[in-house]
Amino acid sequence: MRVLVLMGGISSERDVSLATGEAVAEGLREAGRAVSTYDLNPDEGRGIVDLVNSPLLDESDVVFIALHGGEGEDGRIQALFDLTGKPYTGSGVRASSICMDKALSKMVLERVGIHTPPWELLGEGIDYDQASAAVERLGGMPTVVKPVDQGSTIGITIVERWEDLEGAIRLAQTYSPGVLLEKYIKGRELSVPIVEDEVYPVIEIKPKEGFYDYQRKYTKGMTAYDCPADVPEDVRRRIESEALKAYRILGCEGFGRVDLRLGDDGVPYFLEVNTIPGMTETSLVPMGAGARGLSFPRLVDRITLYALKKADSRSPRVGG
Repeated sequence: MRVLVLMGGISSERDVSLATGEAVAEGLREAGRAVSTYDLNPDEGRGIVDLVNSPLLDESDVVFIALHGGEGEDGRIQALFDLTGKPYTGSGVRASSICMDKALSKMVLERVGIHTPPWELLGEGIDYDQASAAVERLGGMPTVVKPVDQGSTIGITIVERWEDLEGAIRLAQTYSPGVLLEKYIKGRELSVPIVEDEVYPVIEIKPKEGFYDYQRKYTKGMTAYDCPADVPEDVRRRIESEALKAYRILGCEGFGRVDLRLGDDGVPYFLEVNTIPGMTETSLVPMGAGARGLSFPRLVDRITLYALKKADSRSPRVGG
């Protein structure tokens, strides 16, 4: 079996994608797999068309998608591989596109009774008086302002003063035309890794200062983690059950990570489901797997083998 690790891209998360891709490639090699890598970078002549025409794709049995944000997680690259018939890791087109759209995924979760922080969506041409009114409806300050379709906490601001609202909205708009306003939930930051349909231990995220932004997420030593999180048993069971429900109802496959806030009121408020979570040394899915005794090479190999199994189960059969 030869695995093509696809990484890079031109999104704001390119560096995270490269780090994940390099880690995944090394892990697969340690697992005894033949590995090729492809840095998707249209600026240097390695775009989608170049990938399709690359002998590396033809020579590979499966693609491990290590892209983040934009074209990596919103279903476009998944659609390409569906059209070419090439097996790939992670969720398919529908789940990828729904999970990337935070407003849409929130609507789905609310429909099945899963709590998510109260929110409002602002479109293009934002009127700041209307934005202020929306924040008032959410309970006032503090409030969370984020792009509707980005990951890695890029473009997110926790706004505590009214005079900072417009700047936070403008920052979010640099990454997406849609801006999500979300009620800030006082409580604890938790995450639930899932591989196939197995829920790994709940992880508590404890930034040493500030909130869990891009810098604190990917800089070693800036955040502490408790794995498993120290939560009451009944709360843990509820979080794991609802995380798996969210993962399944959104159509996720292969692996993913469910992020939430455990409010001071004892209610878990789900934020989003990541269909291509990071796989670096500070990443949470490998941390959860490690708590279950699963090494990083075994983890990435398991994810890859599941992609082949999934593709085989969906291949058309001749003769019934």
